[in-house]
Amino acid sequence: MSNIQKLSIEAYDYPLPEERIAKYPLAERDASKLLVMKEGRIQETQFRHIGDYLPEKALLVFNETKVIRARLRFQKDTGSHVEIFCLEPEDDYQIAFSSPSPVRWKCLVGNSKRWREGHLRLDLKAAGDDLTLFAERIQKNDQYSEIEFSWTPSHLPFATLLDVAGEIPLPPYLHREAEPEDRDRYQTVFARYDGSVAAPTAGLHFTKPLLEQLKAKGFDMDEVTLHVGAGTFRPVATPTIGEHAMHSETILVKRSLIQHLLNQLGNDIIPVGTTSTRTLESLYWIGMMLKEEGMALRELHVKQWYPYESHQPFSTEEALKTILDYLDLHRLSQLEASTALMIAPSYQMRVITGLITNFHQPKSTLLLLVSALIGDRWKEAYQYALDHDFRFLSYGDSCLFL
Repeated sequence: MSNIQKLSIEAYDYPLPEERIAKYPLAERDASKLLVMKEGRIQETQFRHIGDYLPEKALLVFNETKVIRARLRFQKDTGSHVEIFCLEPEDDYQIAFSSPSPVRWKCLVGNSKRWREGHLRLDLKAAGDDLTLFAERIQKNDQYSEIEFSWTPSHLPFATLLDVAGEIPLPPYLHREAEPEDRDRYQTVFARYDGSVAAPTAGLHFTKPLLEQLKAKGFDMDEVTLHVGAGTFRPVATPTIGEHAMHSETILVKRSLIQHLLNQLGNDIIPVGTTSTRTLESLYWIGMMLKEEGMALRELHVKQWYPYESHQPFSTEEALKTILDYLDLHRLSQLEASTALMIAPSYQMRVITGLITNFHQPKSTLLLLVSALIGDRWKEAYQYALDHDFRFLSYGDSCLFL
């Protein structure tokens, strides 16, 4: 086990009183507080003034993933309830959402012991029409169950069924059910591509007028897609981080973004959120994989500890150019891959130079990522936030680390 894997998670704990967790969003997205840490100095402002603190010519990278209504509640004939939480489809996301009946998904099942066999049924109404959704468990694994969903009328896309029957999957630490307001507020204003079971919460602070204001100030913007999995909520429950299995997530990156990053090298690249960070940093390691294993690779996956293995020197510019060559070779307009990258202290950032993010749970992989960027100064930032009435977690306030 390497030194990084021996790292104790206890060093990334802090006291978070329940009352400091923001249970509901503010009335105005950009009215949240912003903690700015630059060169070790902390300042406090409102998020709507973030343009006053961003470096000149900075490129902001947003995650365009859209939260799906992933939580489905069924009731058996016996009266017992079974909850199915859709994690990810067996097929491509776009195919899965547009597909007619049936489709198969990897799911978590609540009250699973009450459902040993048979179909679950949910009767619905949409625009005055009768819909019926069925669920059948095909296989049960250690991490998830494979569920086949079927429905009538069978020609409807699965996205319609989720839209009618599903609920927004709020983080478990909010300890409340989703309310109508959450359909809008637990979604960024730039969300485009269905697939996440959790919002890229740093993006929740942006409004369309603020985005236009930042563009007018000369800041550049681009997008990636990482479909956030339920594993993002899972704290590290093992004594060392080496025993923690990092969750894997799908990333989609347009060729134009990779070229944009190449053009931006030498200026600041600031991801909006940890999901954008994982995507951008994974690009470097995908370039490294292609260099080491050859351009014939079709399944591109960044393993959890791959960056901490021994590699030959390879610049960020070379890595990005390698990906462009790969896309050209295979006549692809975008890169589709997956990543289980764990960014933890001792990790050297290859692409990003700053970060816009929320305040994260104690002992979480997201807090490890922040520490990888700013070191032990995260303790100072978090203590300042606790002392100055900042709101924490998904609906809470935000940070700009430079």
